[in-house]
Amino acid sequence: MKIALDISEELATQLQSIEESLPKILELGVRKVINRSQAKFEGVTEVLEFFAQIPSPEEMIALRASEALQDRIRELLDKNRTVGLTEDEEAEWSQYEYIEHLIRMAKAKALAKLKSES
Repeated sequence: MKIALDISEELATQLQSIEESLPKILELGVRKVINRSQAKFEGVTEVLEFFAQIPSPEEMIALRASEALQDRIRELLDKNRTVGLTEDEEAEWSQYEYIEHLIRMAKAKALAKLKSES
């Protein structure tokens, strides 16, 4: 299959020396983009499955991250303190922060519901 792209002159000059490798480079790049979008849900599947079960307010308040997820978060925190995170790890961390925000909101609503019932 042939694909036509509009690219800058500078990039065209750089690509001339590796023209024969372009199909492999493109394949690897596409694979990386796909893997990055899938990696965002690593460790979060269990949380999504928990939400899908429509937990009671008590179950929501009792929700805790699995040991594996806690280990991964500690690993990212340690790495961030020492050498810094890669771009992929930054994206993963952002996803964890977003999920944590959702869980905190759900726990606050569950607590408010329990208080209003008593």
